[in-house]
Amino acid sequence: MEFKKIQLNGFKSFSEKTTFLIEKGLTGIVGPNGCGKSNIVESLRWCMGETSAKSMRGSGMEDVIFSGTSNKPSKNIAEVSINISNTEKSGSYQFKEIEEIEIRRKIERDKGSRFYLNDKEVRAKDAQMFFADLSTGAHSPSIISQGRIGSLVTAKPQDRRAILEEAAGISGLHVRRHEAELRLNAAENNLKRADELRRQLEKQLISLEKQAEEATKYKKNI
Repeated sequence: MEFKKIQLNGFKSFSEKTTFLIEKGLTGIVGPNGCGKSNIVESLRWCMGETSAKSMRGSGMEDVIFSGTSNKPSKNIAEVSINISNTEKSGSYQFKEIEEIEIRRKIERDKGSRFYLNDKEVRAKDAQMFFADLSTGAHSPSIISQGRIGSLVTAKPQDRRAILEEAAGISGLHVRRHEAELRLNAAENNLKRADELRRQLEKQLISLEKQAEEATKYKKNI
C-alpha cells in the first residue's frame, strides 16, 4: 500500500480544503517558520488515531479545529482524510480486492470525533489497527517530529524494539497480541468475581437450608 493524498479541511491553520499529493519519489514541503508544515504531519498522525491532545499541541482535542483569525471566522468542524493506493493488493486480507482506500477522521465541537473507512463509520480502534497492519500509525518511529532524532539515537531497548517490529512488519500482530492479553486478563478477573459470588451464594444457601430445617421442625412440633 502507498499513501497517495492527504486532504485537510478546517484542521488547525488550514481553514479551507487543502490537498497534498504524494507523488512518486520524494515529496517535500518547504516554507518559513509558522506556515503550518508541522500541522501537516500532525494531521497525518491525528487521522491515524492519535488520542492525546498534548501530542497535537493543544489542551483539548477540539483545539485542532480552526479557531479563526482577524479575517476568517472560526469553524465548528475539522476533517482530515488519507487516500491509500492498494493496486499491488498487498494490504490486509479484508482489503485485498480494494484498489483505493480512504481513511477519514472528522471532529465537531461538543460532539467528539468519528472515523470513516471508505465512507463507512468505524471505531477508532479499527482505524488504528488498519495502520498497525501497515506497520505504521500515529506513534510510528518513521514519523519523526522536531527533536525526535536525538531521542531515537538514545532510545531505550524497548523503544528500539518498536522500531525493529515496524521494520519487520509485525506491528499489527503485536497490537493484536496486546489486545488479546487485555481480553484474557479481563476474562480472568470476571471469573474471579464469579467465583467469589458463587462462594457467597453457597454460604447463603447453607444458611437458608438451616432456616428451612428449623422451620420444618417447628411445624412438626405444633
